[in-house]
Amino acid sequence: MNIVLFGAPGAGKGTQSQLLVERLKMVQISTGDLFRAAIKGKTELGQKAQSYMDKGELVPDSIVIGMVDEVLTRLNGNSFILDGFPRTRAQAEALGKILSQRSLEIGKAVFLEVPREELLQRLTGRRVCKSCGAVYHVNSKPPKIAGVCDLCGGEVIQRNDDREEVIVTRLKTYEENTLPLRDYYKELNKYVEVNGAQETEKVFSDVRSALKL
Repeated sequence: MNIVLFGAPGAGKGTQSQLLVERLKMVQISTGDLFRAAIKGKTELGQKAQSYMDKGELVPDSIVIGMVDEVLTRLNGNSFILDGFPRTRAQAEALGKILSQRSLEIGKAVFLEVPREELLQRLTGRRVCKSCGAVYHVNSKPPKIAGVCDLCGGEVIQRNDDREEVIVTRLKTYEENTLPLRDYYKELNKYVEVNGAQETEKVFSDVRSALKL
Protein backbone atom coordinates (compact mmCIF):
# COMPACT_ATOMS: atom_id res chain seq x y z
CA MET A 1 0.00 0.00 0.00
CA ASN A 2 1.21 3.51 -0.87
CA ILE A 3 0.50 6.13 1.79
CA VAL A 4 0.80 9.83 2.44
CA LEU A 5 1.86 10.74 5.98
CA PHE A 6 0.69 14.10 7.30
CA GLY A 7 1.29 16.06 10.46
CA ALA A 8 2.47 19.47 11.60
CA PRO A 9 6.23 20.07 11.92
CA GLY A 10 7.39 18.00 14.89
CA ALA A 11 4.43 15.59 14.81
CA GLY A 12 6.70 12.59 14.27
CA LYS A 13 6.30 11.93 10.55
CA GLY A 14 9.99 11.16 10.07
CA THR A 15 10.09 8.73 13.00
CA GLN A 16 7.00 6.83 11.88
CA SER A 17 8.19 6.76 8.29
CA GLN A 18 11.49 5.22 9.40
CA LEU A 19 9.69 2.51 11.34
CA LEU A 20 7.55 1.68 8.32
CA VAL A 21 10.71 1.47 6.22
CA GLU A 22 12.57 -0.75 8.70
CA ARG A 23 9.73 -3.09 9.64
CA LEU A 24 7.54 -3.19 6.55
CA LYS A 25 10.21 -2.58 3.88
CA MET A 26 8.44 0.45 2.43
CA VAL A 27 10.32 3.23 0.63
CA GLN A 28 10.27 6.68 2.22
CA ILE A 29 10.09 9.75 0.01
CA SER A 30 10.80 12.72 2.27
CA THR A 31 10.86 16.08 0.53
CA GLY A 32 12.68 17.53 3.53
CA ASP A 33 15.53 15.03 3.08
CA LEU A 34 15.60 15.68 -0.66
CA PHE A 35 15.88 19.41 -0.07
CA ARG A 36 18.57 19.08 2.61
CA ALA A 37 20.63 16.81 0.34
CA ALA A 38 20.35 19.38 -2.44
CA ILE A 39 21.30 22.17 -0.02
CA LYS A 40 24.32 20.24 1.27
CA GLY A 41 25.38 19.58 -2.32
CA LYS A 42 24.96 23.32 -3.07
CA THR A 43 22.91 22.61 -6.17
CA GLU A 44 20.90 25.33 -7.87
CA LEU A 45 17.69 23.67 -6.67
CA GLY A 46 19.08 23.41 -3.14
CA GLN A 47 19.93 27.09 -2.98
CA LYS A 48 16.45 28.04 -4.15
CA ALA A 49 14.81 25.70 -1.65
CA GLN A 50 16.97 26.97 1.23
CA SER A 51 15.81 30.56 0.78
CA TYR A 52 12.23 29.42 1.43
CA MET A 53 12.97 26.87 4.17
CA ASP A 54 15.02 29.30 6.25
CA LYS A 55 12.00 31.58 6.46
CA GLY A 56 9.61 28.73 7.26
CA GLU A 57 7.79 29.20 3.97
CA LEU A 58 6.59 26.57 1.50
CA VAL A 59 8.90 25.71 -1.37
CA PRO A 60 7.07 26.48 -4.67
CA ASP A 61 5.02 23.66 -6.19
CA SER A 62 7.05 23.58 -9.40
CA ILE A 63 10.24 22.68 -7.49
CA VAL A 64 8.63 20.12 -5.18
CA ILE A 65 6.54 18.32 -7.80
CA GLY A 66 9.50 17.99 -10.15
CA MET A 67 11.64 16.40 -7.44
CA VAL A 68 8.95 13.95 -6.35
CA ASP A 69 8.22 12.97 -9.95
CA GLU A 70 11.90 12.09 -10.47
CA VAL A 71 11.96 9.90 -7.36
CA LEU A 72 8.79 8.02 -8.35
CA THR A 73 10.48 6.87 -11.55
CA ARG A 74 13.10 4.99 -9.47
CA LEU A 75 10.75 3.02 -7.18
CA ASN A 76 10.66 -0.20 -9.21
CA GLY A 77 7.25 -1.18 -7.86
CA ASN A 78 8.04 -0.82 -4.14
CA SER A 79 5.35 0.51 -1.78
CA PHE A 80 6.16 4.06 -0.69
CA ILE A 81 5.48 6.63 2.02
CA LEU A 82 5.26 10.28 1.03
CA ASP A 83 6.46 12.41 3.96
CA GLY A 84 6.13 16.17 3.58
CA PHE A 85 4.29 16.09 0.26
CA PRO A 86 1.67 17.07 -0.80
CA ARG A 87 1.23 20.19 1.34
CA THR A 88 -1.49 21.93 -0.64
CA ARG A 89 -4.58 20.85 -2.56
CA ALA A 90 -2.88 21.84 -5.81
CA GLN A 91 0.04 19.55 -4.97
CA ALA A 92 -2.35 16.72 -4.03
CA GLU A 93 -4.14 17.03 -7.35
CA ALA A 94 -0.81 17.14 -9.22
CA LEU A 95 0.33 14.04 -7.32
CA GLY A 96 -2.85 12.23 -8.32
CA LYS A 97 -2.13 12.94 -11.99
CA ILE A 98 1.52 11.82 -11.68
CA LEU A 99 0.52 8.56 -10.02
CA SER A 100 -2.29 7.91 -12.49
CA GLN A 101 0.20 8.19 -15.36
CA ARG A 102 2.21 5.40 -13.68
CA SER A 103 -0.86 3.28 -12.82
CA LEU A 104 -0.26 3.97 -9.11
CA GLU A 105 -2.49 5.37 -6.37
CA ILE A 106 -2.49 6.47 -2.72
CA GLY A 107 -4.09 3.87 -0.45
CA LYS A 108 -4.45 5.98 2.68
CA ALA A 109 -3.62 9.50 3.90
CA VAL A 110 -2.56 9.28 7.57
CA PHE A 111 -2.72 12.41 9.73
CA LEU A 112 -0.69 12.46 12.97
CA GLU A 113 -2.44 14.83 15.37
CA VAL A 114 -0.39 16.55 18.15
CA PRO A 115 -1.40 19.59 20.30
CA ARG A 116 0.25 22.87 19.27
CA GLU A 117 2.03 23.41 22.63
CA GLU A 118 3.68 20.02 22.44
CA LEU A 119 4.77 20.70 18.88
CA LEU A 120 6.49 23.92 19.98
CA GLN A 121 8.30 22.11 22.79
CA ARG A 122 9.47 19.33 20.50
CA LEU A 123 10.75 21.64 17.79
CA THR A 124 12.46 24.37 19.80
CA GLY A 125 14.46 21.70 21.64
CA ARG A 126 15.49 19.75 18.54
CA ARG A 127 19.18 19.68 17.59
CA VAL A 128 20.83 18.09 14.57
CA CYS A 129 24.37 16.93 13.78
CA LYS A 130 25.81 19.16 11.07
CA SER A 131 27.81 16.24 9.65
CA CYS A 132 25.73 13.06 9.76
CA GLY A 133 22.22 14.41 10.41
CA ALA A 134 21.64 12.55 13.71
CA VAL A 135 18.75 14.11 15.66
CA TYR A 136 18.84 15.06 19.36
CA HIS A 137 16.63 16.96 21.81
CA VAL A 138 17.81 19.19 24.65
CA ASN A 139 15.39 17.54 27.09
CA SER A 140 14.59 14.00 25.95
CA LYS A 141 17.71 13.03 24.00
CA PRO A 142 20.72 15.34 24.52
CA PRO A 143 24.16 14.31 23.16
CA LYS A 144 26.53 12.87 25.80
CA ILE A 145 28.82 15.88 25.30
CA ALA A 146 27.04 19.18 24.72
CA GLY A 147 27.30 20.27 21.10
CA VAL A 148 29.09 17.08 19.98
CA CYS A 149 27.45 14.21 18.04
CA ASP A 150 27.56 10.82 19.80
CA LEU A 151 27.87 9.02 16.46
CA CYS A 152 30.46 10.92 14.44
CA GLY A 153 31.80 13.69 16.67
CA GLY A 154 30.34 16.37 14.42
CA GLU A 155 28.92 19.69 15.58
CA VAL A 156 25.35 19.51 16.94
CA ILE A 157 23.38 22.63 16.04
CA GLN A 158 19.88 24.09 15.99
CA ARG A 159 18.65 24.30 12.41
CA ASN A 160 17.49 27.69 11.20
CA ASP A 161 14.00 26.30 10.59
CA ASP A 162 13.79 25.11 14.23
CA ARG A 163 14.13 28.62 15.70
CA GLU A 164 10.95 29.65 17.54
CA GLU A 165 10.05 32.55 15.28
CA VAL A 166 10.40 30.32 12.21
CA ILE A 167 8.47 27.48 13.87
CA VAL A 168 5.49 29.76 14.49
CA THR A 169 5.50 30.61 10.79
CA ARG A 170 5.82 26.92 9.85
CA LEU A 171 2.86 25.95 12.03
CA LYS A 172 0.74 28.76 10.62
CA THR A 173 1.67 27.70 7.09
CA TYR A 174 0.71 24.10 7.88
CA GLU A 175 -2.62 25.11 9.38
CA GLU A 176 -3.51 27.34 6.44
CA ASN A 177 -2.31 25.14 3.59
CA THR A 178 -2.09 21.51 4.66
CA LEU A 179 -4.94 20.98 7.14
CA PRO A 180 -7.50 21.56 4.36
CA LEU A 181 -6.16 18.34 2.78
CA ARG A 182 -8.14 16.47 5.43
CA ASP A 183 -11.30 17.27 3.52
CA TYR A 184 -9.64 16.42 0.20
CA TYR A 185 -8.71 12.91 1.31
CA LYS A 186 -12.00 12.45 3.15
CA GLU A 187 -13.73 13.07 -0.17
CA LEU A 188 -11.60 10.30 -1.65
CA ASN A 189 -12.39 8.03 1.34
CA LYS A 190 -8.68 7.71 2.16
CA TYR A 191 -8.43 9.77 5.36
CA VAL A 192 -7.05 8.20 8.58
CA GLU A 193 -6.31 10.06 11.85
CA VAL A 194 -3.85 8.83 14.52
CA ASN A 195 -3.00 10.38 17.90
CA GLY A 196 0.66 11.40 17.48
CA ALA A 197 1.05 12.61 21.09
CA GLN A 198 1.61 9.06 22.38
CA GLU A 199 4.77 7.01 22.83
CA THR A 200 6.48 6.18 19.53
CA GLU A 201 5.64 2.46 19.60
CA LYS A 202 1.98 3.14 20.41
CA VAL A 203 1.73 5.59 17.53
CA PHE A 204 3.29 3.01 15.21
CA SER A 205 0.89 0.33 16.43
CA ASP A 206 -2.06 2.64 15.77
CA VAL A 207 -0.72 3.50 12.30
CA ARG A 208 -0.42 -0.19 11.41
CA SER A 209 -3.92 -0.88 12.72
CA ALA A 210 -5.36 2.02 10.74
CA LEU A 211 -3.65 0.77 7.58
CA LYS A 212 -4.49 -2.88 8.34
CA LEU A 213 -0.86 -3.88 7.81
